[in-house]
Amino acid sequence: MNSTFRGIVYVSVWVLLWGTAASLADTVLLQRHAYEAGTGGQAVTFASYGVAAVVLAVRLAGRFLKPDPTGSGPP
Repeated sequence: MNSTFRGIVYVSVWVLLWGTAASLADTVLLQRHAYEAGTGGQAVTFASYGVAAVVLAVRLAGRFLKPDPTGSGPP
């Protein structure tokens, strides 16, 4: 698998993880009436989960995006 494709898959997985985690947290907070839909609280929830996802993705990138040492992976 070439590095460009791996990078695209890596970022895509993190976007899905961020969206899923933020949506689950948002659902709980909405059900507990912590804030109303469409308010700043909802934006803060999604933004904070986004920041956390970026930090984790950058920290873990070295483990998943190592170049193929042989250079003989599939395209």
